[in-house]
Formats: sequence, structure tokens, C-alpha cells
Amino acid sequence: MPPANPAVDTADVFALLERGRALSTPVLRAAIGRLAPPMDTVAAYHFGWIDAEGRPADGDGGKAVRPALALLSAEAAGAAAETGVPGAVAVELVHNFSLLHDDLMDGDEQRRHRDTVWKVHGPAQAILVGDALFALANEILLELGTAEAGRATRRLTVASRKLIDGQAQDISFEHRERVTVEECLEMEGNKTGALLACAVSIGAVLGGADDRTADVLESYGHHLGLAFQAVDDLLGIWGDPGATGKQTWSDLRQRKKSLPVVAALAAGGPASEQLGELLAADAKSTDFASFSEEEFATRAALIEEAGGREWTSQEARRQHAVAIEALSGIGMPERVRAQLTALADFVVVRKR
Repeated sequence: MPPANPAVDTADVFALLERGRALSTPVLRAAIGRLAPPMDTVAAYHFGWIDAEGRPADGDGGKAVRPALALLSAEAAGAAAETGVPGAVAVELVHNFSLLHDDLMDGDEQRRHRDTVWKVHGPAQAILVGDALFALANEILLELGTAEAGRATRRLTVASRKLIDGQAQDISFEHRERVTVEECLEMEGNKTGALLACAVSIGAVLGGADDRTADVLESYGHHLGLAFQAVDDLLGIWGDPGATGKQTWSDLRQRKKSLPVVAALAAGGPASEQLGELLAADAKSTDFASFSEEEFATRAALIEEAGGREWTSQEARRQHAVAIEALSGIGMPERVRAQLTALADFVVVRKR
């Protein structure tokens, strides 16, 4: 088990993230430029390149963890980082397809400190642009015309299907009184782990790596995804809105059965039982939007008292350790191994 707060070389990690963003963004912009109006403009707004009035903007386009992983993946296989750029762009397109649809399905009005696409441009555009990004992802890879591109596309489509499975599971959980920890981990492994696993193998595949190498990298990415989502679940309840860009108690407002909630309900004891009673009543409520801040704060306090917050924090560290251990299964340049480790450390200590 790594320490509660792994030592992170922030400068090195930010350099990796910036490299991923710098190499992938021009290709990503060119891909978005293929879309018919107004989808090109709507997509540009989503990525933070323009504001709601169409003026150039320098918005927050996300953490860029997936592009950074795709470039490192290529280097892990002995190829140049640039070899992984089409994979980085394809994964980023699929990721943002999921964000556009998720925001609409979840009713989220804010992402990255701005109104979401469906809020600004309407639900129809959010659906259409999401569909278009999904199609573009496969187009970007297949137009390479190589055997490696075909293998990479297969991995991306499998990951995309798992991601959609995870979103379907997540939505179904909102209407159930109880979800097991095992079910929650399976859902999060699909919704978050699958695409991160793809990101950290797709560059290697494009660089000519064999399936065993790609599978080991996928294992690292899968467990990194579970750590990433565990931290997201903590931020979804206790995160600072100024850092996350979302409302206070965001996941509680959406009735999400996230890891802290599920772990608290499974813990037993007075706080767990009281939480279960409240959430059972919530599931039957037709006026959930009118809940006060104090009511959400009470639920968050019960989750913490029952041990859900601490359990989730420990699970993030456990998945982090499993991810790092997976890297020992293959050889790679030590510089790349150190950078993959640094990115994993960053995931479990981030605040947004």
C-alpha cells in the first residue's frame, strides 16, 4: 500500500499533461473542423475553444490525462510519442462523447466552470455532437490504413461499449435502494476504467506492440481508472466547487450510488442504518430538487460517519498500488515507467 499522500513531482506531471494537450489539440481541432455546422461550433464550445457567443476563449479543456497516457504508451513500446497521437485524439473524442451525453442524462448544468452544452445549445445538439465525436474517433484511427490501426480501433470499440455499459449501470443504480460494493466497482471499471485502459495501450498498439504488452498496459490503466473514479467519487460529495466546477454535494443531488455511498450502506451500524432510511425515502421522492443544503450535508455527514469516505480513500490507494504493480509485467524505458508512476500518483492526490 502506497503512503496516503504519494510524493508527486507536480512539475513533471504537468509537463506530461501539457505535452499530451499540445500534440493532440491541433489534430483534435482539425477533426472537429470536419463537422457540419453548427456541430463544429457546438463542439468547439464544449472543448473550451470559444465562448457561448462564439468568441475565442481559453477555456479549461480538461485534465488531458488520457492523451498523456496514450503518448507514454507509444514510448513504452519503444516508439516515438508522436506515434500515439491518433490514439490520443480518438480516446479524447470518445471521452468527450460520453461527457456530452452524461451531462444531459444527469441533468448537469456545469462542467469545467461553464454551462454545459445541452444548457447552452439544447439537448438535441448535445446528442448529435456526442454522436459525431464517437464517429470521428473511429475515423481518425481507421484512416491510418495500417494493421496496427485496425487493432487499435478494435480496442477502442470494446472500451467504448464497456463505457456505455457502465453508464447504463450507473443510471440503473440511481433507482435502486441498495447496490453492492462489487456491483459499484464493476460499474466504475466499465465507465472509467475501460477507456483509461484503452488510452494507456492504444499508443503501444499503434507503435507495433504485441498483444501481451498491450494487455499489461491495459491492466495498469484499468486499475488506474478505478483509483481515478474513487477519487472522483470523493470529490463528487466533498470536493470544492471552486476546483471541481460542479455544485456542492453534486453526486448526492443526482442520487448516485457512488463508492462512498455504497460502502457506507454496507458498513452496518447506526449511521449506516439512518443513511439507508433517508436514501430509501429519497428514492420515492418526486421533489428532490427542492432539498435544502442542510439535507445534503446531513447525508454527507452520515456517509462519513459510517466510514464510506475513508473506505473509498483506501480503495483509491489500493487500486493505485495494483496499477503500479502491473507495470512490472513488461519491460520499458525506466524514464517511461517513472512517468507512468508519477501520473498514477497524481490521480490519487488531485483536487479536481
